[in-house]
Amino acid sequence: MVKPVIGIIGNTYNMENRFAVQMAGERNLQAIADVTGALPLIFAGNPLITDISDLLSVVSGVLLTGARANVHPSLFGAEPDPRHEPYDTARDAVALPLIEACVARGIPLFGICRGFQEMNVAGGGSLHPEIRELPGRMNHRMPRLETGEIHPDPTVVFADRHEVQLVPGGLFARILGRETIRVNSLHGQGVLELGPELVAEGWAEDGTIEAIRFRDAPGFALGVQWHAEYDPQANPVNQALFRAFGDAVAAYRSAG
Repeated sequence: MVKPVIGIIGNTYNMENRFAVQMAGERNLQAIADVTGALPLIFAGNPLITDISDLLSVVSGVLLTGARANVHPSLFGAEPDPRHEPYDTARDAVALPLIEACVARGIPLFGICRGFQEMNVAGGGSLHPEIRELPGRMNHRMPRLETGEIHPDPTVVFADRHEVQLVPGGLFARILGRETIRVNSLHGQGVLELGPELVAEGWAEDGTIEAIRFRDAPGFALGVQWHAEYDPQANPVNQALFRAFGDAVAAYRSAG
């Protein structure tokens, strides 16, 4: 039996400062291959290459991954600042209309970190470039050494760092079978104002929104601020999310 296909958005990079490439983290691909039962397929986060209508005629689900670049502030009425670069406006130009199309058509959509933030902007919300700068918020960025360098051990970088409280009886609580979870934290930008098209279902201990869904989506349309792709093969929380995504993808494909 041929597997369903899940599209994974690419990010713009300049290899050796000379070659324009589209890249996606391999853990995203491995999470799809290992847990959802689908075939991962990278597509370009570039509107000159990727036609959304054609893409959605091929895939049965879309994964919006994390990335180094922030969502451009002009997309939610704020001013850009060199301190918060890099930006990836090509990915922005694909991701936001793609989100709207997936929600409208009921195509399963799962957003992680930057993808979660893109979902909030597509739903009419705004972002803060450094969520840790808001009063009462903790540092959500990845752990660093005293020298300021990123910690070299990925098990430390991606270790669970804080709790997320879920809405009792909400969709996330039903998928995960619990109302309190622990997650990793590797982001600077975060939700400032929640989009009116979205429902928040999970908050960190400092009030930062960590789990969202589209209010009126006919299909799976969920986003998480943490990096669920890191260890869904073993982590029961992240595994349950990817399995639910995979189930939704399989159901969408069967219905089509």
